[in-house]
Amino acid sequence: MVSMKAFSKFENTTEALAAAATLVDSKVGKNLKKFLTKYAEGETLAVADSKLGADIKEKLGINCVASNGVMELMRGVRFQLNELIGGLTDADIAPMALGLSHSLSRYKLKFSPDKVDTMVIQAIGLLDELDKELNTYSMRVREWYGWHFPELTKIIADNMQYAKSAKLMGDRVNAANLDFSGILDEDVEAEVKDAAVISMGTEISNEDLDNIKQLADQVISLSEYRAQLYDYLKARMNAIAPNLTVLVGELVGARLISHAGSLMNLAKHPASTVQILGAEKALFRALKTKHETPKYGLIYHASLIGQAAPKFKGKIARVLAAKCALSIRVDALGEGSEATIGVSAREKVETRLRQLEGKTLGDASGVKKLSGDIKKHDKNRSSDAPALLTAPRSYNPDKDVTKKDKKEKKDKKDKKEKRSREDEDDKSAKKAKKSKKDSSSD
Repeated sequence: MVSMKAFSKFENTTEALAAAATLVDSKVGKNLKKFLTKYAEGETLAVADSKLGADIKEKLGINCVASNGVMELMRGVRFQLNELIGGLTDADIAPMALGLSHSLSRYKLKFSPDKVDTMVIQAIGLLDELDKELNTYSMRVREWYGWHFPELTKIIADNMQYAKSAKLMGDRVNAANLDFSGILDEDVEAEVKDAAVISMGTEISNEDLDNIKQLADQVISLSEYRAQLYDYLKARMNAIAPNLTVLVGELVGARLISHAGSLMNLAKHPASTVQILGAEKALFRALKTKHETPKYGLIYHASLIGQAAPKFKGKIARVLAAKCALSIRVDALGEGSEATIGVSAREKVETRLRQLEGKTLGDASGVKKLSGDIKKHDKNRSSDAPALLTAPRSYNPDKDVTKKDKKEKKDKKDKKEKRSREDEDDKSAKKAKKSKKDSSSD
């Protein structure tokens, strides 16, 4: 059915890798261009990739065909490749194909992502683990040192300050002669020194204090490293996803990317998926039990949703997720590094939040007519500006209810009920008397 017209070998693996990389992107490489110009000019070319065929036609003017029949033809060529080329066996081709595939994979890992989001995924994972470890270590320091100086736990709430104070102080007897100015405020320092004099804690040995100090050193070093890691994550997020960072912040944005697997995977999700990303367990449970589905997942921790009233959190989450989906696609596929889309999107979400709060205030006021200077509708108002509020209703003291009024109302109600009971008794007595008369006449 087919015969070999021309065949060109690659000189080395580097040349083969360059050709394979351009073919993956559906583009015509330099070597392929020369080969087609020499052997296929004026012919109709069967191509497996329709995008590559369009590029060949655009650059070289060669007509290309890509259909189901072509795919079958390509399959046959691949199957009979050894016989068509001649002089090669499976033992020769397999190592070459394996080497090329390894080189292509290495090239993709190195060069394909312009914005490396793997570092963000690792950083946010480490940050969450550091928070857990810090909490565990800090609680252990408080419990351990609390046997010697229990009052210090209530005086100093911050874990870092507590660890530094415990390390500096050692035995609580030393508190009066120490200077805590680099760690604590003046009023807190005075409170610590006063509490150390009248503390109810037990005595502690120097060996125990040494162990507590070593644990406090761990807490201090981990806290410092966490602050450094947060700064690194902040810088990476601003470089990789500036628009998403403006909308939801560094931590929430990094968690969304980590949960999706990569920035490109996250960009493929619709806004509805971005909204409930992280609440999959609740979603499938709700679908199974036919209850209401969750309104938000990881996006709940964004500052914009935190500002909203509880009954508006679902609406704001939906609006924010729609803007996030757009921003993520710009970050993943766009070439710019400015957060222009994110800034305008955040303003629109904030405007929507103000509109919702404005409607609530207007409804709660109960005033339907607007006061003099307030217009009902302004044609010149832009679509982003919040709607005008109705005038709030003034306080009416005459509507207040006192205990005396309540008592009078209760007395009236009791009298009314008593009268109705008496009337019913009279009616029943008259009825009984009448029935007695009827029976006696009979």
